[in-house]
Amino acid sequence: MKAVIVEDESLIARELQAKIASVAADVEVVTILPSVKTAKRWFLENAEPDILFMDIQLGDGISFEILEQYDLKCPIVFTTAYDEYAIRAFKVNSVDYLLKPVDEEELARAIEKCRERIRTQSLPSADMQQLVQQMATPGNPKSLFKETFIVTFRNNWIPVKTADIACFYRDNLNYLITFEGEKHILDYNTLEEVEELLDPSVFYRANRQYIIALESINNIRPQENQKLTVFLKPPVSFEIDISREKAPAFKRWLDR
Repeated sequence: MKAVIVEDESLIARELQAKIASVAADVEVVTILPSVKTAKRWFLENAEPDILFMDIQLGDGISFEILEQYDLKCPIVFTTAYDEYAIRAFKVNSVDYLLKPVDEEELARAIEKCRERIRTQSLPSADMQQLVQQMATPGNPKSLFKETFIVTFRNNWIPVKTADIACFYRDNLNYLITFEGEKHILDYNTLEEVEELLDPSVFYRANRQYIIALESINNIRPQENQKLTVFLKPPVSFEIDISREKAPAFKRWLDR
């Protein structure tokens, strides 16, 4: 079987490749892809492998971006140090979810699950579906996504509920804007850091400058160049461009 590893840490990637060879001699790692950009280009030019081993948090983004662009049918084993991504991982074509450092016995079991998936072309197993349901239950004591942001206003700390935020945007500094139009500076260096904390079913990374909430969208206007312009509800009233490349994924995010 052919396998591909998506991992930005070269040492970790080589260690995973060695462990795969140790527990499953018939699985050949054909390439190691170190970034979202590289992976997108590779899948554009090559057939998908039998198994995909994929880290989630990469240097240039989140690997789910790859799955938004390509409808991959192969089983996926996610490997990451961040277990808060588990529910999002299982909602794609995930067979297993391994926390780093990867244990060889768990890896072997994950590969065997991949074999079974390939043989039967089955849906995710009932226990995984149950796990997703349990993790999504509101009563779960551990929230998967950030519920409150702390901002500073006139030398005071103010909690802003994530549910009250219309968008995040970058203009030298990073800001959040509430549905009431209040603007606050965020204590985060990049929007990528903010994006990792947000529920992807509620917030969408429209472009490098904006992350928008579903409930903040007033209307969307298609452009002749296949780009989209998103208009946010007053009093925010921003006009936000979505590129031609991201437009299909954005439409799928809306149409659910």
